Amino acid sequence: MIEYYNAERPLIMHIDLNSCFATVEQQARPMLRDRPVAIVNRRTESTSIVTASYEAKAFGVKVGMRVKDAKRLVPGLVTLESDPAKYRYVYHKMMSIMKRYSPHITMKSIDEGVIDFHVTTDIIRDRDLVDVGHEMKLRLRQEIGRAMRCNVGISTNRFLAKTAASLHKPDGLDIIDHTNLRQVLTGLKLTDLTGIAKHNEHRLNAVGIYTPIDFLDTDAHTLHTMVFKSILGEQWHQRLRGHEVDDVTHDLKTVGRQYVLEAKNLPHALILQRLHHLCESVGAKLRSQGKQARGVLVYAKTTERGYWHARHMCELPFFSNGAIYAQASMLFAGVPAGIYEIGISCYELNDGVDDQLSLFGDSLAREQQVTEVIDSINKRFGDRTIHAADTLGTGTHVKQKIPFGSTRYL
Repeated sequence: MIEYYNAERPLIMHIDLNSCFATVEQQARPMLRDRPVAIVNRRTESTSIVTASYEAKAFGVKVGMRVKDAKRLVPGLVTLESDPAKYRYVYHKMMSIMKRYSPHITMKSIDEGVIDFHVTTDIIRDRDLVDVGHEMKLRLRQEIGRAMRCNVGISTNRFLAKTAASLHKPDGLDIIDHTNLRQVLTGLKLTDLTGIAKHNEHRLNAVGIYTPIDFLDTDAHTLHTMVFKSILGEQWHQRLRGHEVDDVTHDLKTVGRQYVLEAKNLPHALILQRLHHLCESVGAKLRSQGKQARGVLVYAKTTERGYWHARHMCELPFFSNGAIYAQASMLFAGVPAGIYEIGISCYELNDGVDDQLSLFGDSLAREQQVTEVIDSINKRFGDRTIHAADTLGTGTHVKQKIPFGSTRYL
C-alpha cells in the first residue's frame, strides 16, 4: 500500500505558537511566567476563556471554559483581558522570520503559519528542514522573547504538517512522511485529525471507519459515495496520503462583526450606538480588502424570540460607514425587545470602490474621498482616531477582538 502515499521529500513546514496569547503575556510580564494564566475578552466571572497557558491547562483549564469554573480548578488563576496590539506585533514578527526562508508563506491564523520550501533558493531548500525548524525556534526566542515556544511540523502537504506540529506540545518538532505515516496515525483518534469533529466522526463510524488507519485504508469511491457524498471524499483520500489539496485561497464572501451587550435591558438608543460602532468596524474591514457590498444583514439574539434577523439588498454597491449604518439602523427598527447580542454582516461583495460611482453625483464622489482620507488617518494613527461622534465612548465596551481563524485584517 505504501506506493499510494506521497513519497516526495517533505517540504511543507507548519509553525504553531504554543498557547499564543497567554505566552505573549508571560513574555511581556516576567512575573507571570510559570504561573497559570487565562486570556479573556471581557473581565467577568461568566466570560469564556480564549487561551490558557500550559500551567493552567495542566490543571484542566480549557478554551471555552467559564472563568468562574476555571477558578474552581485553579484558585490562583490569573485572568487578563486580551491585548490585540501585542498579538499583532508577535504575528508580524513571526511572519517576518518565516519570510526569510521562502516567499511562499501562508498565515493560517494569528498563531499558525505555513512555509512552502518548494519555492525558495537552492541553498535553503538543500538544508535539512529539521535544522531549519530548530533554527526558527531559536530565532523566535531571540527576536521576540525567551518565553516564546512553538511547535514545528514537517510533511509533504499542509494537513500532515499541521498534524505533525500537534504531536508533541509544547515545543515539539516532528516529521511525517511515507515511511512513518501509518505509525503516526495509529497513535491518533479520528477527532485528532483537523477537520474531523463529532459530526464527521459519526459519518465515518456509520460505514465502519473508527480509527485514522481505517480512514487511511478506505478507498476514494467509498469516501465519496457513502461518507461525504461529494468531492470531499476524494480530497480526504488524497490528503491522508500526503498529497496537497489545501493550497487554495478563498475569495471573501461576507464581512461582519457581532457583540454581546455588556448589560441586559440596555435602552434602544444605546444599543443603536453599539450597532453604529460595529458598522464602522465592518466598513473598515470591507475597504481594507478593496471590497464594496450590496447587501446588509442585521441580527439580534433576544430573550423573548431567540434569533431575529432582517436584511436588505441595494441596487447600487456601497462602501462607507455612513451608508452601512443608514441601512442597518433602518433594518434594526423592527427588532424585538430583550436583546442581549447584536451583529451585522455585509454580503454580495465585489472588488474595488467603483470609480463609476462618481457618475451618479458629486455627493458620492465626495463621500469616497472623505472615506479614503479617514481610513488613511486611522491606519496611520490607530483605529478609531476618527469616528462618528455617536459612537464616542462605545470603545470602552465594544473592543476589538483578535480573530483566531483569519488574518485578513491584521
